[in-house]
Amino acid sequence: MPENVPDLQREVTELSDRVSALRSTHAMFPNDAAGTAEAALAELGFAEQLLRDCKDRLTAQEASTPRRSGHDDDRAVLRAVFTELSIPVVLLDREGYIRRINAMGAERLGSASGYLTGKPFSNFVDLRRRAAMRSWLAAVLRGGEPASFESRLAQRGWAEDVHLTLTRLDVPTEAEPLIVVVMSPPLNSVHDEGPAPLESEVEDQVVVLAARRLDVLTRMTRLLLRGAGPSRSLALDDAAELLADSYADWVLMDVCDLPGDAGRARRAVVAGPRGEDHRGLVESLDPQRSEVPRDVLASGKSVLHQLIEDERILGRDRDGAPLLSALGAGSLMCVPLRGSRGVRGALTLIRRSNRGAFRLADLGLIEEIGEHIGLALPPRPAD
Repeated sequence: MPENVPDLQREVTELSDRVSALRSTHAMFPNDAAGTAEAALAELGFAEQLLRDCKDRLTAQEASTPRRSGHDDDRAVLRAVFTELSIPVVLLDREGYIRRINAMGAERLGSASGYLTGKPFSNFVDLRRRAAMRSWLAAVLRGGEPASFESRLAQRGWAEDVHLTLTRLDVPTEAEPLIVVVMSPPLNSVHDEGPAPLESEVEDQVVVLAARRLDVLTRMTRLLLRGAGPSRSLALDDAAELLADSYADWVLMDVCDLPGDAGRARRAVVAGPRGEDHRGLVESLDPQRSEVPRDVLASGKSVLHQLIEDERILGRDRDGAPLLSALGAGSLMCVPLRGSRGVRGALTLIRRSNRGAFRLADLGLIEEIGEHIGLALPPRPAD
């Protein structure tokens, strides 16, 4: 344990230099990743010990009496050490919510530390890896032994494989134990855990996004007009394929054969990536067993999930696994198909975690398209 604060500062500075060297080596010699990863694990162990030393020092200062003003200065330095530590570190409570995150950790998760604090850490883990993350968290809390495993971060248009190390901290001043999460590069590259990021930086530009929305609306209008004649019928599958081709990864259309009869909605059309194994499963699910379309059909109000926090909202497969996890979903929205006599169905769009999240402007566009499709649906006797 460092003798004093200057020794601790020196240790952190030297650690930062070594980590920077490892990062540069990995960038220049990616084929030597195994050796670099072993060294990185050793540095992670050292960083963990530093954090434990910080915790011990803070605990000793809290217990000492009388208090001296110098202790407050030491605590401020220790907080600064945590914040500026050159390895991404997150401090979680026992429920998995972020209590504190250092600068490198906030950068890795792509947001400001003030925004991240209070959020569930699992929200930033890819849907396919959330269940494992929660199980490891529970195991570390229960058994007290550290855990180290591969995972995948995913948030608003990017996805990144990562190696997580979880360690339990029992702090006398805390009623419940805390969990330290250290993020590092993966030990082994994983290629089958979902698609790589697709969205380029230009996709975040307002002009490009607006042009894309206008193009989708124009193409959909032409499609609806072609099917508006008395001898023609609206091809829902064409409309769904258009949206899946240009605006989403998965498109689901649920239709009520009788206006206002949301309880008898059926899954009319599913459009998704070609060759996708899950298409049959998505087609077979009852809309009434899926929270999102069921609520939209009943209330007639749209739903937008820019970040999917609960992977169960679209239903489960035959084995009970959340459907959104199987689809690798990252963002979802659902709008009513509103005809002249009420809600005729629901239109659900899903983007995977490697694409930019749906925004309010996207919701406005799809609401308009949903209304046009609802009006274009062929009338039923009850109409």
